[in-house]
Amino acid sequence: MAQTAIWPGSGSAVSESTPFGTFDNQSSYQTDAPKFAIWAARRLGYPIMDVELQDTSFYACFEEATLEYSSQVNQYNILDNLLQLRGQSTGSDLTHKNVTPTLGRTVQLSNQYGTEASLPVGGNVDLKKGSITVNSGSQEYDLNALYAAVSESGKAIEIRRVYHGATPAIQRYFDPYATTGYGTQNLIEGFGFGSYSPAVSFTMMPIFEDLLRVQAIELNDEIRKSAYSFHLVNNKLRIFPDPSDTFKVWFDYYLTEDKNSGVIEGVGTSATGSISDFSNVPYNTMSYNHINDPGKTWIRKYGLALSKEILGAVRSKYGTIPIPNSEVTMDGDALRTEAATEKEQLITQLRETLEQTSRRSLTEKDQEESEFLQQKLNKVPIPIFIG
Repeated sequence: MAQTAIWPGSGSAVSESTPFGTFDNQSSYQTDAPKFAIWAARRLGYPIMDVELQDTSFYACFEEATLEYSSQVNQYNILDNLLQLRGQSTGSDLTHKNVTPTLGRTVQLSNQYGTEASLPVGGNVDLKKGSITVNSGSQEYDLNALYAAVSESGKAIEIRRVYHGATPAIQRYFDPYATTGYGTQNLIEGFGFGSYSPAVSFTMMPIFEDLLRVQAIELNDEIRKSAYSFHLVNNKLRIFPDPSDTFKVWFDYYLTEDKNSGVIEGVGTSATGSISDFSNVPYNTMSYNHINDPGKTWIRKYGLALSKEILGAVRSKYGTIPIPNSEVTMDGDALRTEAATEKEQLITQLRETLEQTSRRSLTEKDQEESEFLQQKLNKVPIPIFIG
């Protein structure tokens, strides 16, 4: 039987009637697609007017509308969750799944800040240790030439800490338990411990006593002596005081290339990889069976706009149709204009709805609700308890 170009009033089976067949095997789709075709045809004027479309045209519009809805929602979910998903595996389908925010990205940033701290407190770059030999009578040393060129094959290094200083003051402080000194001996006598047998040989001093003596030793070294220090500019080290013998100076350093090159992950040639950007976040086409009623309503409206666009294109092919003693002007251009406007409005409406459900918007709403609840509770009389 020849296929008519006018909508006959009912459609054929959905299976193998859609261009991509994405939803053909889903029970809800098989039920809704023929109903959509009848509904759309009637919205376009059938049976009062002929509708120059076949059932397969309506099915194609219905499939495209469902795919568009899935694409719009998935795009929103990708944008809302990309910060949490970067670095995770691309092998898991995230469609129709809840993504719980993590501190992964924050921890990565913390690692970078930890690397840059003046005294390294962590990070994700290896902190290495090196040394050079300091010779008597020589104060200046080029660490790039003396160390990096030899030990790191000429790679650029960044010095983070140089271990060169005087012996710690606490090591030059007399034993805090000893009774050395006239003042300490008098202290023992003052407490009445001098006549004890066996004799008291030490007195434990308070902590602040130790701190005061350490500060006195360090201040004395800074003012009266040539203090141990260094000057580091562009990895060129100047030692103070002028070395009088040969010894080693140790230092901590980073390889510049380790700091400047991030970890590169991606899909590559393997079946799975790490999520790197918008293009490889694993959100796939939604299941029509799992789309709720507001979503299906949007799909029907968008499918009708697509059907109106196709019908407008068909009718625009013939601007007028001759009839006895006159001619009929077709409304193809008007249909196409209406369809474009309706499609734009539906897309805008859907995006605004999705934006209102973003993680940020929901958090702000939750905060506002908490504030309103607190204001309401503040108006509740507070009972006074009398003991």
